[in-house]
Amino acid sequence: QVQVAESGGGLVQPGGSLRLSCAVSGFTSDDFAIGWFRRAPGKGREGVACMHSTNDDFLYYTDSTKGRFTISRDSAKNTVYLQISSLEPEDTAVYYCATDARNRCAHERWYTWLWDYWGQGTQVTVSS
Repeated sequence: QVQVAESGGGLVQPGGSLRLSCAVSGFTSDDFAIGWFRRAPGKGREGVACMHSTNDDFLYYTDSTKGRFTISRDSAKNTVYLQISSLEPEDTAVYYCATDARNRCAHERWYTWLWDYWGQGTQVTVSS
């Protein structure tokens, strides 16, 4: 059974930074895609970044997250990280990690695909 678990959220002051973690387990293969999404209060779900578990050719951000967001992975731990810098109040949201055995990170519109497995989310609040 595939499981996805996010961690690392919290309350951060504007201008601060945060690193979120997404631990994936249960795949029988080492090849899968991981995507980060977020849902701000009163807004719809938004794609943040995605990458493939083994192929660095597949790595995308969305226009709204380029520059301050960095996605990376530790393949040995099957964990993907999302580093967020220069946090703004507008970054306040529940951040979700999703994964799929299909390469959902194969296209720049990766966030429009249906992803199979989702975590429970981790809350990030940016406030002074």
